[in-house]
Amino acid sequence: MIRRREFLMGLMAAPAPGAAHVIPASVLVHEHILVDFGGVKNPSKYDLSEVLRAARPHLEEVKKFGCVRLLECTPQGLGRDPRLMDMLAQAIGLEIWTNTGVYGAANRSAVPDWAWKADAKDMARRFVAEWKKGVEGVRPRFIKTAVNGYPLDELDRRLIEAAALTSLETGMAIASHTNGGGKAAEAQLEILDRLRCPLKKFVWVHAQSEKDHAYHERVARAGAWVEFDGIGPKTRGWHLDCVRFMQGKGLLDHTLVSQDSGWYNPAEPGGGQYRGYTYIYTDFLPELGAEAGRQLMVINPRQAFGN
Repeated sequence: MIRRREFLMGLMAAPAPGAAHVIPASVLVHEHILVDFGGVKNPSKYDLSEVLRAARPHLEEVKKFGCVRLLECTPQGLGRDPRLMDMLAQAIGLEIWTNTGVYGAANRSAVPDWAWKADAKDMARRFVAEWKKGVEGVRPRFIKTAVNGYPLDELDRRLIEAAALTSLETGMAIASHTNGGGKAAEAQLEILDRLRCPLKKFVWVHAQSEKDHAYHERVARAGAWVEFDGIGPKTRGWHLDCVRFMQGKGLLDHTLVSQDSGWYNPAEPGGGQYRGYTYIYTDFLPELGAEAGRQLMVINPRQAFGN
C-alpha cells in the first residue's frame, strides 16, 4: 500500500497537463535492461560492468521522475540475468523485478529443450521452485510467458496452463506476450478460466497490436489487464487513442501502460542504442492529466502485480 502522506504529496505535486509528470511511487510494468536475441542455442557473452555502465544513467534518470519500481520483462532464454538486476537495484536504490516462466514467441528461440517435453504440471513445478528458492539468489515476482500466434498450438497451451498453475500456487501475475491479437488473448483467458485461475492475474502484453478496441473492452470486462506498451514518439497517437478508449468505457482501472524500452544488446557493439525510460513521463502522461497518470502508474501496477 502507498503511504497516505506519500500519496497526498503526490496529489499536491502533480503538474498540469502539458508539463512533464513527476509521479511519486510510480511503477514501470514492462521494460528491459538486457536482451540477448541469440536465444538458448546461441547465447551471447557480455561484461557485467559494461552493462552496468550503460544502464545505470537511464535508471537514475527515470528515478528522478518518481519511479520506484521497474519490472524487467526479459525472460529466461533471452538474457534474463537476476544477478545483474540485483546489482543495479542495490546501486541505484530502485526496485527491479525479475520473472519466471518460458517465452514461446520469437520463433521459439527462448524455449529450452526440457520445455518441449514437459507437461504443464512439470513446467509449473520448475517455475514454483524458482519462486521458492530464487534464481541466482533473486526471487521472481511475476510470470513472463508468450504465445506465438492464433490459434494457439499445443506448446502455447502448455505454456499458459503452466503459468496458470504457477499463479494459483504462488499468487504471481502472468504477463503474456501475445502474438495473434485479441483472439489469442481471449483463448488464453479460456485456459485460465478452465483451470480456475482468476482472470485478474492475467496481463495481455502488447495489446496495442490489436486494432479492434472491442477486444480491449471484452478482455478488460472479463477481469483481466490490458497492457498498452511500446509507447514512444512513433506510436504516441495510437497509444493515446487506446488509453482514451478505455477511459471512455470506464475501464481505466484495468489498463496498464509502459514503453518496452531499453536495452543493452550484447550482440551489438557497445550494446547498441539504449533507449531510456522517461518518454512516458515527459510526452505521454501529460496528455492524460494527473489523475489518469496516478491511476496508470501508481494504483494499477500494484493492483495487477502486487506490492
